[in-house]
Amino acid sequence: MAETELSHRLQCCQNWAVSPDFTHHAHSASLSAVAVNDRYVVTGSRDETIQIYDMKNRVEHGALLQHNGTISCLEFYSSTHLLSGAEDGLICIWNTKTWECLKSIKAHKGHATSLSVHPSGKLALSVGTDKTLRTWNLVEGRSAFIKNLKQNAHLVKWSPSGESYVVVTANTVDIYQLATASVSGTIVTERRVSSVRFITDCILAVAGDEELVRFFDCESQECLCEFKAHENRIKDICSFKREDLHVLVTASSDGFIKMWSLDPDKIKTSPSLLCEVNTKARLTCLAVWLKSNLETKQIADESKGSSSQVSEEPPIKKICRTNSGKPAERDDREASKKIKSANVPQKKKKIPPRLK
Repeated sequence: MAETELSHRLQCCQNWAVSPDFTHHAHSASLSAVAVNDRYVVTGSRDETIQIYDMKNRVEHGALLQHNGTISCLEFYSSTHLLSGAEDGLICIWNTKTWECLKSIKAHKGHATSLSVHPSGKLALSVGTDKTLRTWNLVEGRSAFIKNLKQNAHLVKWSPSGESYVVVTANTVDIYQLATASVSGTIVTERRVSSVRFITDCILAVAGDEELVRFFDCESQECLCEFKAHENRIKDICSFKREDLHVLVTASSDGFIKMWSLDPDKIKTSPSLLCEVNTKARLTCLAVWLKSNLETKQIADESKGSSSQVSEEPPIKKICRTNSGKPAERDDREASKKIKSANVPQKKKKIPPRLK
């Protein structure tokens, strides 16, 4: 969405409803990426910054300024690490406790357009404008495999089990098997694909520059169902489970966010609309933040008058500034020197034995 982050609160009792929660003028340019974990929301922008928001305390937490160029992709691994990619070709690995940049990798000769972390935290995939698909060993912080592609890919995504992954090029979705690192099937749509989401290991939701969302069988590549979700092209889709209900969330350039009730066991039946909201903004990306069970319990305790004993972390004003006068590719020692925060202690940078 243009330079503003919009947050809407979901009320899901008997009747689902979405109401505005807060609006924050987050960046000086349009948003290009967003990611969430159980505590934080991070947003990336064409202004080359990553903004951090503490959703527990509802405060702005700081900014990450390591990249030169538009932030193109963000992804958390658990509650411990954040990976970021940008037009400078770098992929950065951040410790989400200290927000120190643990590793800065020159991942692609062109832009890094998308990345995805394996469920184990040991591997990551990235694609870029250098027509390559790269596999990263996160245990050692190095490149493990490079596959040349015929065209530039703009999306990559692991399946929930990590046994397969998809690579999206224009209107083509290639399904790869991890065991063989080869394509097991291909899905072709009429329009460019803007977002993909695994509903299960076998069901893939695909949306793009049109009003439709389609569900595909990953084994047969058969289109199981399609339905009209919006009046304009769909920019992003997410999914989550709330108790026994599977919910699909769609965002469109028409400004609407819609939530759909989805039954994976009856995937050939079109989802039913739960609720919708008109944000009156040109939406560019979407993420769903869900309160953890611990936080829900804390809120309940506070409403009864009890006080929480959980220690609070002070907001960080500024974290890790890049010297724009130097080339984008730099070693880790230089990146470590850029960390400037009174609240963040300097640490010797090292890649953890695994992301967990």
